[in-house]
Amino acid sequence: MLSIIIINFKSAGLILDCLASIKEQTTKIAYEIIIVDNSSDSSGRQKIMERHADIRWLDMGYNGGFARGNNKGILAAKGDCVLLLNPDTIILERTLDHVYPLFMESGAAACGVQLLNEDRTPQIAGNFAMKGGLNYLLPLPFMGAFLKWLGSRLNVDRPNIGEATGIQEVDWINGAFLMVRSAVLPDAGLLDEDFFLYAEEAEWCSRLKKQGKMLIYGNYHILHLQGETANEAFASKGKGYYNLYDKKGRQLIISNFLRIRKQFGVGWFLIDTLLYTLDIPVFAVGLFLSNIFHGRRPFKGFKSVGGFIKNVGVLWRYAPLIIRGRPHFYKIL
Repeated sequence: MLSIIIINFKSAGLILDCLASIKEQTTKIAYEIIIVDNSSDSSGRQKIMERHADIRWLDMGYNGGFARGNNKGILAAKGDCVLLLNPDTIILERTLDHVYPLFMESGAAACGVQLLNEDRTPQIAGNFAMKGGLNYLLPLPFMGAFLKWLGSRLNVDRPNIGEATGIQEVDWINGAFLMVRSAVLPDAGLLDEDFFLYAEEAEWCSRLKKQGKMLIYGNYHILHLQGETANEAFASKGKGYYNLYDKKGRQLIISNFLRIRKQFGVGWFLIDTLLYTLDIPVFAVGLFLSNIFHGRRPFKGFKSVGGFIKNVGVLWRYAPLIIRGRPHFYKIL
């Protein structure tokens, strides 16, 4: 049986659409659905339970984020396989009916599928771990663009699969759809509860990968309305992980660097922190010169520079705690 775990944070509307797609598109396998509520959303619970009385609803009692919420669901799950599924997803093409038996026969530790944007263009689902977490430098303004250019000249492998075809092996899988064999959990452990949001699936996959392969089934698809729940929670805009300038970006930076410390060690944490700091003057000067070159006001967009400076400052404030490596809930709100 497949145990499907969905985290609710004031996202009842998205969850209702997700549940409808699961039930419409999944008819050949046994499954249970567990919703873990991070928001004490009584009205949302009522709306969902009225239409789907067969689901199991678990209350966290506080906003425990992605790792803690999913761990609560995993511990309650009865299936031989758990699926972490974002609320802002829609199941397509009977994907669960096809993927669950394929995955259970494969002997792999975990798998994902090809994620699609709302317009059906491909979205990154599978990733490769770069030494020291150097891929986290790519979103940096100006410096990131230079590193991408340099990487292309040096023929450095891409850190992800832009669009999966067939079955492809990766290092870590996007947490929007992450299916894991229950049998590997005693050795791999659960998600690390120091994380609040972002990067926790990458760190978890580094432990899961020691138990077996990580696969992306590129021929099967789901829609992922990327970042809808997080954007609302953080009052942020935009999709993906390139906005480093607001509250969402602050959480993203702290979580990414927490993963660097846990997976790659203190040395790489310090190197990457220094590079983020060095990008502050690069960002300011680069934006100023770009504005002049394109005939814009010289200081147009400098609010983003200020937001980036603030977020890097927060990283330095947390650096001693992260370096020490003691348990701490890195929730930045």
